[in-house]
Amino acid sequence: MLKIISILFLLISTIFQTEAQSLDQYLEEATENNPGIQSSFKQYQASLERTNQVSLDNPQLNIGVFTRPMELLMGNQRAEASVMQMFPWFGMLKTQKDEATLMAEARYEEFRQQRNVLLYQVKETYFQLQQLQNTIDITASNLEILKSLEELAIIRYQGGNTSEAVSSVSAAVRRPVLSSQQSAGDDGMGMAGAVSSSSSRTSSSGASSMSSMGSGGGSGKLTDVLRLQVQIKALESDLQQMEVDKRPLMAKFNQLLGRESNELVNIEPTISTEKELGWNIAFLEEVLETNPILLMLEKEGLAFQKQGEMAKLEGKPMFGLGLNYMMFSPRPEMGVPGGMNGMDYMPAGMGNNMLMPMATMTLPIYRKKYKAMEAESKIYWEANEMQKEDLQRNLETEFESILASIQDANRKIKLLEEQIELTEQTMELSVTSYATEGSSFEEILSIQRELLEFRLNLLNTKIEREIQFAKLETLVGF
Repeated sequence: MLKIISILFLLISTIFQTEAQSLDQYLEEATENNPGIQSSFKQYQASLERTNQVSLDNPQLNIGVFTRPMELLMGNQRAEASVMQMFPWFGMLKTQKDEATLMAEARYEEFRQQRNVLLYQVKETYFQLQQLQNTIDITASNLEILKSLEELAIIRYQGGNTSEAVSSVSAAVRRPVLSSQQSAGDDGMGMAGAVSSSSSRTSSSGASSMSSMGSGGGSGKLTDVLRLQVQIKALESDLQQMEVDKRPLMAKFNQLLGRESNELVNIEPTISTEKELGWNIAFLEEVLETNPILLMLEKEGLAFQKQGEMAKLEGKPMFGLGLNYMMFSPRPEMGVPGGMNGMDYMPAGMGNNMLMPMATMTLPIYRKKYKAMEAESKIYWEANEMQKEDLQRNLETEFESILASIQDANRKIKLLEEQIELTEQTMELSVTSYATEGSSFEEILSIQRELLEFRLNLLNTKIEREIQFAKLETLVGF
């Protein structure tokens, strides 16, 4: 028994952990598993290795062996060997390393930008799934309202007591739109199946009600019932299509996370934002300080300056220090001293080996190449400065546009919440008037359509506000 309880507790804990998986956890998973981001980070790591490649040129070793000994005064030279190490002008190696480091930092900012774009895509897709799930919930809630109205229209047509039906309609209108808590990773037919069974039940109950109506003894109209049934079937079809529309979004979301396309996705039903907008000026300053593309351009500009310094240093002489080692063998005395032909006499050579220090220096007299290299780096730097200035202006413009969109969304959300509240009250009054006084049923249907439109607009506006906040976070970078 204890074992069974432990297993049940573990299963329940796992279910709650799965359902509680938040957007932040999905973002972390995308950063760790997305192949494109991993590739970009590997490129940054590869660029870091360039800093370790900055060093002196390899020394040169030359070895020469004479096929026949060279007869010299000090002996017969058999071979020689020399080694030479070249040294660049002072500061050249440090400048090269600084340039490589700056380019690596620029690649890191490029990686940050790609990561930010990925995180924005994950957020956007998540919000689209959230929007679709909430649209399903709102449509299902509206379907309940229509069914309650259908019941009221049938009772009124039959001439029965409408008080209970009026209360049912009011409850359906005032009932908060709650998520079905259905996992977005299901086969997509959960809601659709429920809708189908609901449709069949509605059809059968509607048919039995119609058969029991006869000619109708109440003051209602049969056309009211039929029109409601038409709208109910249309909404049920819409719900089925929405469930189908979830599949490509889930596949895209899993692809961004580096997962299989059919893996489970849990979407939080609540859309709530507690972000404040009093930081707009400070936030803009943060955008201009931390935006990855702006920082990448800044690092590249500094690297171009270092390239200009390198061009100047390359126009300076290079120095070389080395040693030359010559190997001799003893040579016997040749000829007779003071003979008739003194030119044939050669004294004996001792055959001592010789060591000769050497120094060399390059002469960079062809200045056109070095001037062109300096001009090239300067032009690249100027182009970089213009690009950076243009990006700053674009970021400021985009920031103001996003900020205006968020403020407009806040205004619309407040207005729509008030309109929904008033429309719900109007709906209740109209239903009561229809049940007691027989007022126009057209008015009820019109108000019901307005209520659905307001609720969907509120949902869309909240989702759009979240997407705009996600854009702001992308501008800042992480």
